[in-house]
Amino acid sequence: MAFLSNLYKLHNVIVRLYPNYFTNVEGAYIARTNSEASLTIEQICAALKERGGFTGNYDDLVEHVKQFLDEMAYQLCDGFAVNTGYFSIHPNVGGTFDKITEGYDVKKHPITFRFRTRAPLRTLAEHITVEVEGLADVQGYIDEFVDVSTEAVNETLTPNGLFSISGHKIKMVGDDPDVGVYFVSEADQTQKVKVAGNLAENTASKLIGVIPGLAAGTWKVEVKTQFSGSGSTMLKKSRTIGSAFTLTVAAPAP
Repeated sequence: MAFLSNLYKLHNVIVRLYPNYFTNVEGAYIARTNSEASLTIEQICAALKERGGFTGNYDDLVEHVKQFLDEMAYQLCDGFAVNTGYFSIHPNVGGTFDKITEGYDVKKHPITFRFRTRAPLRTLAEHITVEVEGLADVQGYIDEFVDVSTEAVNETLTPNGLFSISGHKIKMVGDDPDVGVYFVSEADQTQKVKVAGNLAENTASKLIGVIPGLAAGTWKVEVKTQFSGSGSTMLKKSRTIGSAFTLTVAAPAP
């Protein structure tokens, strides 16, 4: 029966295993996909033309998709939820109001956008096989980034709000001036903003600090440290541990 069910598997996902350091999750290892392999609009449109049978003009396709996404973002910012069929997105106002006459405050009530899968995408997930490549490189990795202001995981950044990073061998140690937590712009990787001041928590598995005043856009997290895993030995030079996910600024700094 298992063999017959695999005949209907149309997609393949490759994962690697990481040590499980979460106290509330059973099992020795957790699986993570290779999220670095994110596709651009241009790449998806190229695949649609080469594999999907699209016969129109490629440049027009790219431009029309971008126009659609721009309009979708505009409607979301006007308070509308958007249902694409495969997933839906809706705006969300965070925080709480102490009384009915209290006005909106951009810092107290950050606006985020919530993503929800729809039935067609959940149905497609039933046709995916998972291939385990084995144990990942565990010299250090970032597993989760929590935006404390929105409580979102691996999704948003609230400038000047608190963050919590969970991972492995991420403790900030060393006298190398590069040691620190950085936010790197996805649009321009030369644009890096370092977290200022001391971290509220600094351990091998968790970092807590304040998000800098970042501009609107998408960012990745980088941890530069000389931590080797041993309290008595440091690396000669700092090493860089980058996030596989990107984060979107929830509300630009004033």
